[in-house]
Amino acid sequence: MEMQRFQPDEATTNPSLIWKLFQKPDCSHYLQEAYGFFKSNHPRNPSLQEFLECILVTVGKKILDIIPGRISTEIDVRYSFDVESTLAQAYRLRDLYKAYEITSNRVLMKIAATWEGIKAAEVLEREGIACNLTLIFSRVQAIACAEAGVTLISPFVGRIFDWYSTHNLLVAGEEDPGIRSVKSIYNYLKQYRYKTEIMGASFRTVEQIIALAGCDRLTIAPKLLAQLEVNPGPVVPQLQVPKVEKSTMPESPVTEKSFRWQLNEDPMATEKLAEGIRLFANDTQKLENILLHFLEKKQ
Repeated sequence: MEMQRFQPDEATTNPSLIWKLFQKPDCSHYLQEAYGFFKSNHPRNPSLQEFLECILVTVGKKILDIIPGRISTEIDVRYSFDVESTLAQAYRLRDLYKAYEITSNRVLMKIAATWEGIKAAEVLEREGIACNLTLIFSRVQAIACAEAGVTLISPFVGRIFDWYSTHNLLVAGEEDPGIRSVKSIYNYLKQYRYKTEIMGASFRTVEQIIALAGCDRLTIAPKLLAQLEVNPGPVVPQLQVPKVEKSTMPESPVTEKSFRWQLNEDPMATEKLAEGIRLFANDTQKLENILLHFLEKKQ
């Protein structure tokens, strides 16, 4: 198994990854285990939403049996513009992990970094429920998260690069725009001493990973980890707090108006955030189709 091979400290899940997991014939036991987990606590059959949440936590528990750190469990992206529904699902997932005797310090609620998602995370963080804000493509998203006291953010590298490449906006000799974005976020948050952890995500190449070595955390696909294993050169930290580049942007609180305006003025961030939400929503629906078929056979 890839996790035993590479031994990561932490891991993350999303509907796309779990849907791909269920394409493997030897993974159907997760469905039965999640169903048994629900039935052991309830006399009735689970609803589709309840069963989906049991699946998320069951897979999360299996990963936590392997890794020493935390698991990020995705809140339904269809709640990305709904604070109350985001909070409600986070509480349900927390309680399911508790039923598995998994303490809250090992779980991060993974939420899309919309304005509503950030506001929900702010509430959860105050209540001791740590969050990982994902689908971050702009500095204003990152700053708003840091001001909300979010535990961890996942700024994307590869998807930013993809957008610039698709729009023929890459300039020879200039730094990769995805790398540049994460460095900008890192420099700002470290300069102004925010505690939010920065985890670079969505890499396309080993070169992108090496360029962000020294970032608080990096989440890397197994394929790229395998390439790093055979990389001949040393990996030298490129980001270090003592050597942080001073941001030219003065520290200024992010309001809802400034958040929405700055995001609107960044076509890449606007498009990639919307696209990411749509893709995850689509994969959630595909996962639900698998679960619905399983539940129908149980009736």
